Amino acid sequence: MNRTMRAAALVLAAGLGLLGAGCTHMTVNKLMAQPARYHNREVALKGDVIKSVGVLGHGVYQLDDGTGTIWVYSTHGMPRQGARVKVWGRVKDVVDLGGIIPLPREVGSGLVMDQTRIKGSY
Repeated sequence: MNRTMRAAALVLAAGLGLLGAGCTHMTVNKLMAQPARYHNREVALKGDVIKSVGVLGHGVYQLDDGTGTIWVYSTHGMPRQGARVKVWGRVKDVVDLGGIIPLPREVGSGLVMDQTRIKGSY
């Protein structure tokens, strides 16, 4: 390997290292800990679909990533219960009534994710 190729490989490796350092692994737990930080921002989550309710390609499903669960709203097709997915979407606060009216356990925190895209079987 000549000197130019070594230098190019080193620059490429350094660039990939910096790119990887900027990426953080998002979890439901992180979302729940700082909901205002992620409000209306697109995030990506990986997990298992534990509940799924849909009609004609629209509906909601509950995603469990091992740190917690979040409901995901979709207008782009519904994954089946038990599917492993990576989903991208915007975090929304449905209604923050937790302090006034106790939310049902199934709703959780009141945060939902509005799905923008999905990839199955990661």
